[in-house]
Amino acid sequence: MTTVAELPAGFADKVLSAQSTFRSVMDAMARPGSIQRIASVAGTPDAMMRGTAAIALTLFDHDTPVWLDSWMSATADVARWLKFHTSAPIVADSSIAGFALVGDPVNLPPLDRFAFGSNEYPDRSTTLILQVESLTDGPVVELRGPGIDGAATLRASIEPQDLFERLAVNATLFPRGIDVVLVHDDAIVAIPRTTRLVRGG
Repeated sequence: MTTVAELPAGFADKVLSAQSTFRSVMDAMARPGSIQRIASVAGTPDAMMRGTAAIALTLFDHDTPVWLDSWMSATADVARWLKFHTSAPIVADSSIAGFALVGDPVNLPPLDRFAFGSNEYPDRSTTLILQVESLTDGPVVELRGPGIDGAATLRASIEPQDLFERLAVNATLFPRGIDVVLVHDDAIVAIPRTTRLVRGG
């Protein structure tokens, strides 16, 4: 069993790194499809990429219910690290999660298992953090919508392969919906609910 003293560290400079990460996440949301680098984390549990850990350290707190997929919850390391560094409660019910950490996106549950928010409180939805194989090498996907001048092209190796078809539900749900952040190592790409996706460019 890992003791508190043995837990991987968080940010080397907590304030500056958190500010930098927050700007990267906001830039990613404002410019869907753009690859943003994220502040480095000194150490993370084996299941977590550095970008995922940095987002957690920046955005999670004791009021942020977090759901972990089977990859993230295979050992107690991720839950223990999150609890120690962020105080975020780990929940078994994905429908009440503010964030969902997904290390095995091939087995991503149906989106209706997560919170879509309400018309009055659309921000009370689940943001999916999906760890992917690559953000620069994969099938071409064309993105359109707010924050994109014409169209943006994303080449990413993403699972599940029907992720973009699933996210089409956002068009009918708006202002409710699911926001997605794709993570590979220390790089992120955001797909907010306002973004429309077309396979094949």
